[in-house]
Amino acid sequence: MRHQPGVIERESFSIIRRELEERNLHLDPKTEDIVMRCIHTSADFDYADILAVSPGADDAAIKALQNGAHIVTDTTMAMSGINKRMLAQYGGDVHCFISDEDVIREASERGTTRAVVSMEHAAKLEQQLIFAIGNAPTALMRLCELIDAGEVRPALVIGVPVGFVNVVKSKEMLMERDVPYIVSRGNKGGSNIAACICNALLYR
Repeated sequence: MRHQPGVIERESFSIIRRELEERNLHLDPKTEDIVMRCIHTSADFDYADILAVSPGADDAAIKALQNGAHIVTDTTMAMSGINKRMLAQYGGDVHCFISDEDVIREASERGTTRAVVSMEHAAKLEQQLIFAIGNAPTALMRLCELIDAGEVRPALVIGVPVGFVNVVKSKEMLMERDVPYIVSRGNKGGSNIAACICNALLYR
């Protein structure tokens, strides 16, 4: 049996809505599309409970995207999952510095992670920025430090690193900052989740 991609997606979302009802999970209509795409991407209904969106963060991000904001990711996987064609229609682009030779060399010389150095390089970009961090808590923690230092003022930070070491701590650091955020509380997240949140905002 063959299905067109659009048909499959619509059927998937129908199944998700039905299961949400069966689980008695009620989503905020304002951010329902973001949560639905996280569930669709991960098949994990925990996102109905763990996704935290700061007040007005989605609206601020959409306005920034429509005004040509660029997106910075911490992994090439997240970068590859973002709909760059739609982003380009608004004049935006996606950046990931993690594999740049100068980032690799500087991280080795300083004895730090490439994720840390890549955030420092990203902070020098002149465009309005949205950060989508789905893998490295060190990237998110360094980004918080750069925000504190006034070196960057993101339109939105998507903080969804996955794992155990410093993951929860990095997300808590972000939520304590005066910056719009979307966070997956706890240990869950990932580059695919970071990308799908970006796409949920682009598809509005």
